[in-house]
Amino acid sequence: MRIIIQYIGVLILSTTAFAQDYSSKLLVNGYLHVGNGDVMETAVVGIVDGKISFVKNANAYTIKPSAWDTIIQLEGRHIYPGFIAPNSTLGLTEIDAVRATRDFDEVGTYNPHIRSQIAFNVESKVISTVRTNGVLISQATPRGGSISGSSSVMRLHGWNWEDATILNNDGIHLNWPLSISSGGWWAEPEPKSSNKAYTSQKSALYDFFNLAKAYSKTTKNDKFDIRLEAMRACFNGNKRVYIHADELQQLVDVVDFVNYFDLEYPVIVGGYDAHNITRLLSDAKIPVMLLRPHSLPQNEEDDIDMSYKLPYLLQQGGVQFCIQNEGDMEVMNARNIPFLAGTAMAYGLTEEQAVQAISLSAAEILGIDKEYGSVEKGKSATLFVSDGNALDMRSNQLFMGLIDGVFIPVSNMQYDLFKKYTKKYN
Repeated sequence: MRIIIQYIGVLILSTTAFAQDYSSKLLVNGYLHVGNGDVMETAVVGIVDGKISFVKNANAYTIKPSAWDTIIQLEGRHIYPGFIAPNSTLGLTEIDAVRATRDFDEVGTYNPHIRSQIAFNVESKVISTVRTNGVLISQATPRGGSISGSSSVMRLHGWNWEDATILNNDGIHLNWPLSISSGGWWAEPEPKSSNKAYTSQKSALYDFFNLAKAYSKTTKNDKFDIRLEAMRACFNGNKRVYIHADELQQLVDVVDFVNYFDLEYPVIVGGYDAHNITRLLSDAKIPVMLLRPHSLPQNEEDDIDMSYKLPYLLQQGGVQFCIQNEGDMEVMNARNIPFLAGTAMAYGLTEEQAVQAISLSAAEILGIDKEYGSVEKGKSATLFVSDGNALDMRSNQLFMGLIDGVFIPVSNMQYDLFKKYTKKYN
């Protein structure tokens, strides 16, 4: 059965889960943000079996209704690739204040074998509130210890964690020791001081990685060690090493560490002081998952808007980066990732550079860019349509969304309650 959906039809269907998935879909007359920095003001996007079959200018394309199961007229609405939430405990936490719902931190110091993938809760109520702002993919990331464990890249829709998995065990997460410690708290700060144990803590990491690298050169018939086995692909495969560090001394030492172990896929997570060593990071080809722009300055001498400007400074320095949202209440605040990019846009990035910072750039750093991150021929049809600019909270209003070509609900319990009580009290 062929269906041509106009505005009213989509508006009604988009408030609930779509009952049926059609094998071929045509999106017509949308303002396309490709995700790679390009735009197409009047685009037509063809989707067949979950893949993007073509992207063309709608003014130069003749629609053949009989060739499509579903044709959706977008009437100038904005098409975006699904936004990505890297380095997130989304799906691993439900209620921050309830310990039983926090499943991201295991006991122990070195836990590369701990897998966040199997703890991912695809039924999380929080996920639906994030998805309705266009965030369709996340990197479920463990926390704690010197090596927290292995993260996995997940779809934010599916029957279970297996169904939701895009890339399992994509990398291990290493928390670099602090070179400087600060006392007090944000309301009553105290002067910073050097971490006297920094050298010994750094040496312990070198020892563990030396052991892991030696183990990676052995055959699988040798004595099995579950921790070192999880590290094997970091040295002879495509598993990434995500190194969480912010301070200048940390970052310089991280570059030396990467060079010493000849890590093929290193990533810095945080990188607050990365703007001071852009040449070093660019030459070393180390990308940065930049801390959330909505953060306070970390140094007394910094500009008050330093965090806002960091994406632009890294862009100017030639460092590959994406924007992430680690911090207080990061699970519920994952919905704000489009607006973090919007802030970066207000402080130097162009609109399409800001879009790329939460789509294709994130996909490239995670290693999923062949399938996700942009609206291009041959890639997964993981995208959404917004009534307006998705980087502005006033106009980020989802009209429809697709993950791997499957329609997803674009409502959530909060919006449902809003409608319920609006109707009651008019």
